[in-house]
This record gives sequence, C-alpha cells and structure tokens, in this order.
Amino acid sequence: MIRKLTPCDREIFLSLLREFYTSDAVLHPIPEDYHAAAFEEMMRSDVYADGFLIYDKDELAGYAMTAKTYSHEAGGLCVWIEELYLTPAHRGKGLGHEFFAFAEDFYGKDLRRMRLETEPENEKAEKLYRNLGFDELGYRPFVKEFAKK
Repeated sequence: MIRKLTPCDREIFLSLLREFYTSDAVLHPIPEDYHAAAFEEMMRSDVYADGFLIYDKDELAGYAMTAKTYSHEAGGLCVWIEELYLTPAHRGKGLGHEFFAFAEDFYGKDLRRMRLETEPENEKAEKLYRNLGFDELGYRPFVKEFAKK
C-alpha cells in the first residue's frame, strides 16, 4: 500500500528522512531543518511537492518524495522523483516497481515526464530505473547552490 502523507505522519517521516540521509545512497547529509521544512511545505500545499509512505503489507517500508514542474520540452507536467527510500529489510520485494506504477496513476493523464537521479554506485537502483523504461540523459546537469538566508 502507498498513501499520501498526512500531518500525523510528521515524526515517522522525519525519522525515515534521517535514515535515508545517513545511508550510502546520498553524497552528503543535509541540515536537519531542511527535513522539517520539506514536511511543512508538503502539508501547506501540494503545488511543489508530494510525500508518500510505502507499506509492505501492514509494515512501514519507506517513503517517496516528488517535486513537480511544468516542462515546456515535455509538453506538460514533469514529476521529479526527489527521493525513494526503502528500508533494507524491504528491498527486493517489488515495492519500487509498485511505487512507480502508483505514481503514474496518481499523476494521471497530465503526466508527461518523470525524472530522477541516482549515484553512479547505486547499481540496483539504476537497474530498476532502466527496467522501468527510464533512459540516461545525454547531458550533464549543473546546479548552483545559494546559502539559506
């Protein structure tokens, strides 16, 4: 089962975020207040981001966060899979596939593109993404960070 976050999910969601950001799947941790800010943004509005809890039967297995943009190039809604985290005990059970099928259905007919990123060393994730039809982009992404004011 996959369901959208609710205000009651704050502590469990923040706990999963902390677990993810101390795992090998990320390059570096982020400030603790970013976790709370992300949750608050998702509770405030669904304009920019959505959060989901992923269950394996009745047991909490992980979470996903998406960000939404309009893509001129794609002709509509682009959903970024910001984070998809499954706890080690729940990996390899098809929950990743289940999440992507859920997301396609959740965003529906307006969805034109899904994007995601992975670390080069995360071979299992890359295999999943390729099996789901994701292609590697032929260009290099760039980013410019700004200090929090």
